[in-house]
Amino acid sequence: MNKEFKQGNFLDFFIFVKKGMSVYTQNIYHVVFSTFSQEETIKTNGQKVLFKYIWELLKNKNCELYRINGTANHLHLAMSLQPLIALNSMVKDIQQSTTEFITESHLFPDFAGWQEGYAAFSHSYKEKAELVNYIKSQEAFHEKHTFEEEITQLKQLHGLN
Repeated sequence: MNKEFKQGNFLDFFIFVKKGMSVYTQNIYHVVFSTFSQEETIKTNGQKVLFKYIWELLKNKNCELYRINGTANHLHLAMSLQPLIALNSMVKDIQQSTTEFITESHLFPDFAGWQEGYAAFSHSYKEKAELVNYIKSQEAFHEKHTFEEEITQLKQLHGLN
């Protein structure tokens, strides 16, 4: 440490460190959450409107959405967050905001909200393309697998039992 700060007070040290600090992060999250009781209420004809709303929400918080997709009963997001935003807070914000948006716009008349909780998995930058492709192919994936099977597979793949 520079000797001129050895005798300074804590505030001087904090200002010195703050001015010289940079924050670099690369956290890509795969977030999955379902509709209440996994009811199939997110109809295809309104999904693009919902996806655009979520993209705008994340963009306004300086977060990046790499891909969003889903089926009638759940969504997948590949995203990065700003370092000061907690994942749990962001997911809650997405769920609360979209519930209000869907209700006010009558986008999905039978929508009863989101299931409490979510699944989230971290990915490296090298895995981003594979994750985006996985999310793109949700319709084809769910022709053969249920949501429950998918969550079980994802948990096993990421070492969660």
